[in-house]
Amino acid sequence: MTLCKYCNGLIVFGGSRDGELRFCNDTCRQSGVLLRNASQLPVDFVQRRTRAVHEGSCPRCEGVGPIDVHTAHRVWSALLATSWSSHPAISCRRCGLKRQAGSMLFSLGLGWWGIPWGIVWTPMQVIRNFIGMVKPPPRGVPSATLERLVAMDLARQQLEQEKSGAIPPVQPPLPPPTSPPGAS
Repeated sequence: MTLCKYCNGLIVFGGSRDGELRFCNDTCRQSGVLLRNASQLPVDFVQRRTRAVHEGSCPRCEGVGPIDVHTAHRVWSALLATSWSSHPAISCRRCGLKRQAGSMLFSLGLGWWGIPWGIVWTPMQVIRNFIGMVKPPPRGVPSATLERLVAMDLARQQLEQEKSGAIPPVQPPLPPPTSPPGAS
């Protein structure tokens, strides 16, 4: 088992590959281009933006931070069909707790009804929510997940601006000019 390079979801079977990168599905694979663009952004710029998000107000309730990524895990089942998912969201601790508690209750009520995966995944998702509730991201510094999501959002904005023609496509820097031999 491995994690999707785009959404960080657990890949149990299959998935989609793009070179060395592995994704949970084709949608995430197509979004993988953001990973490449995000990795080309200046590190200090991404860190400044991440710190601003971390110290800003919650995008859900507009309350005070710190703001970070809180992931809610869900599972539902019906006889032979089972679906499980993880939903990261940037929010304050209070909003994150509400989402995780809601997903835990949802999974406890609707997760058990599938054989065999409902019985397997329900306790896993409930435990993952519980762990997220009792062990949140550190308060003083932004998490690596928040920095990754901020970088990907910046890359998405850059691609949209390039597509609209607002800014020219990013080109790799040119090497410094060299002097011809014998020139001074």
